[in-house]
Amino acid sequence: MIQLTATPVSALVDEPVHIRATGLIPFQMVSFQASLEDENGDMFYSQAHYRANEFGEVDLNHASSLGGDYMGVHPMGLFWSLKPEKLLTRLLKRDVMNRPFQVQVKLYDLELIVNNKVASAPKASLTLERWYVAPGVTRIKVREGRLRGALFLPPEGLFPGVIDLFGGLGGLLEFRASLLASRGFASLALAYHNYEDLPRKPEVTDLEYFEEAANFLLRHPKVFGSGVGVVSVCQGVQIGLSMAIYLKQVTATVLINGTNFPFGIPQVYHGQIHQPLPHSAQLISTNALGLLELYRTFETTQVGASQYLFPIEEAQGQFLFIVGEGDKTINSKAHAEQAIGQLKRHGKNNWTLLSYPGAGHLIEPPYSPLCCASTTHDLRLHWGGEVIPHAAAQEHAWKEIQRFLRKHLIPDVTSQL
Repeated sequence: MIQLTATPVSALVDEPVHIRATGLIPFQMVSFQASLEDENGDMFYSQAHYRANEFGEVDLNHASSLGGDYMGVHPMGLFWSLKPEKLLTRLLKRDVMNRPFQVQVKLYDLELIVNNKVASAPKASLTLERWYVAPGVTRIKVREGRLRGALFLPPEGLFPGVIDLFGGLGGLLEFRASLLASRGFASLALAYHNYEDLPRKPEVTDLEYFEEAANFLLRHPKVFGSGVGVVSVCQGVQIGLSMAIYLKQVTATVLINGTNFPFGIPQVYHGQIHQPLPHSAQLISTNALGLLELYRTFETTQVGASQYLFPIEEAQGQFLFIVGEGDKTINSKAHAEQAIGQLKRHGKNNWTLLSYPGAGHLIEPPYSPLCCASTTHDLRLHWGGEVIPHAAAQEHAWKEIQRFLRKHLIPDVTSQL
């Protein structure tokens, strides 16, 4: 009897799953197919083809995919190789508390699949639950003064505080903060534009808003210590970097694929204005698929550009730079190296750089599908990345982010996860 098993059936999205098929004919060729329906009803699919061993078993922890969406031994390949049925669609979890993503895995006899159309019923199937929040984690909506966001708290004890910032998409994205809380951090998903009564397109970035957020977190009775961490990506990086420089409350900052200067709009802090680096619109390019690539639009080596760079050497906390070398939106590796160069020239060693060949712009929690392109604000943007190296980068970076935050936010804690 053919059986398809997965352990665990229900788990957090950053946890691996062990998938096995048994009861097959020895050396039978089979196809595993996965599907996921997102909250908007959009479908995502993946498939991989395997040959059973002499015992009629396929164990994805050890077996090598021979074809499909990936090749080689990749136990979680069915998850991170999911692709949207509708092109330029990004998989985003909005409701992190009430329901998981459900991933349906089906097993087919490969010989019965013609032209990628399933010609018969699957030999076996199962449905997996992929949660973004652990049992016991609570979500508290934040509307205090100007602050808008959501605070996620682990169930018992005192915890290091982390502010989570996303980029130009706007609104409130909670999936990373909920996962951080599931791993023992008091995490504030902070909105700063295009959410509730916040401006859709602010004219300036007011750093005092983010100072209020740091103080709010430090005042919370379940947050310990005198400093908070910041996790930021894309446009959020310029804010995270400013917070690290100007706010003594920020002691550990994660900067994922961003810039070392403000862009778009000025930053203001207590009347001090930091003007954005002008962009070079003529350097925007369009690739063969008609996707916009923006990574060349900021030339920080040009004459006069240095006046726009953040004085990162003034920061007292620690930095973790995470860059995807295949980023087609921001030249994040060059910007990180330039910031590190500033630190070195001032005798600072308060930085770590993780640079991932083949990884794109949207480095997300482990096993998330690569989104190499999507439509954002009516623009067809190329984010970059190659499926397998991007997946490896996400898995490694997530562990390093947690290790970094624990090391610098929890006194006398080793770098163990």
